[in-house]
Amino acid sequence: MTAQRTQSLGDLLRQWRKRRRVSQLELATGAEISARHLSFVENGRSMPSREIVLRLAEPLGLALRERNQLLMAAGYAPVYEESGLDAPRMAAVRAMVRRVLAAHEPFPAVVLDRYWNRVEANEPARLFSVGVAEELLQEPVNLMRVCLHPDGLAPRVVNLGEWRAHLLSRLRQQVATTADPELSALYEELAGYPCDQPEPEVELPGPGAIAVPLRLRFAGRELVFFSTVSTFGTPLDVTVAELVLESFFPADDETEAVLRETTWGPDMVAVEREAVEV
Repeated sequence: MTAQRTQSLGDLLRQWRKRRRVSQLELATGAEISARHLSFVENGRSMPSREIVLRLAEPLGLALRERNQLLMAAGYAPVYEESGLDAPRMAAVRAMVRRVLAAHEPFPAVVLDRYWNRVEANEPARLFSVGVAEELLQEPVNLMRVCLHPDGLAPRVVNLGEWRAHLLSRLRQQVATTADPELSALYEELAGYPCDQPEPEVELPGPGAIAVPLRLRFAGRELVFFSTVSTFGTPLDVTVAELVLESFFPADDETEAVLRETTWGPDMVAVEREAVEV
């Protein structure tokens, strides 16, 4: 982050244009300024107004965090606040998140931040703690690390190669979109974890397949899930913009039955963890 903030506005704009494969003319047209003006901005010969900086961010598809970085590089204060979820102004967001998580029960659902750290989770999401080493469950709990670490869920994931390739693909796309060094470091760490199954280089559907499933061993059974991802539609706060709700749905009747019959709690998870370790 710090390295990006010390760069000039022109350098950042050029980097984002190359990353997005956008020409000066295309960016200028999208921001409704002249290509000559944009050229002067990138060369440091002209300093745009705050409004123009924000207009340049729009066709580049920059997230709120990256828009703030552009503003700071231009000498302006950030426009978008970054509030902790415990802040008073976020009370409505917290309440909404918890209502959505509760409504999804008896199926698992988690809310993640930009770095895949767990922010909130419902009770059935305790399923993803079963058999996981205690050190991986210390706050902040990183769900990517929990899923792929050899001391995490990985030994219980039946289709580990397929699921690992899917998660790493999502993270790789996120790194390409944000250029965030912390996400890049997370990707390098996870890519180095061992996997004893082949990993598809390209996700191609098999017969009748509509999505990549998560196949997870639990209580002597194989549970199968599909997941959906939801975000806030009109965020004006960095924290809210980066929240992701991942909801898991049973992909077969047996999985649904197990989830509806199971009472989730710390004691149950501890007992099941001991069974897994034995």
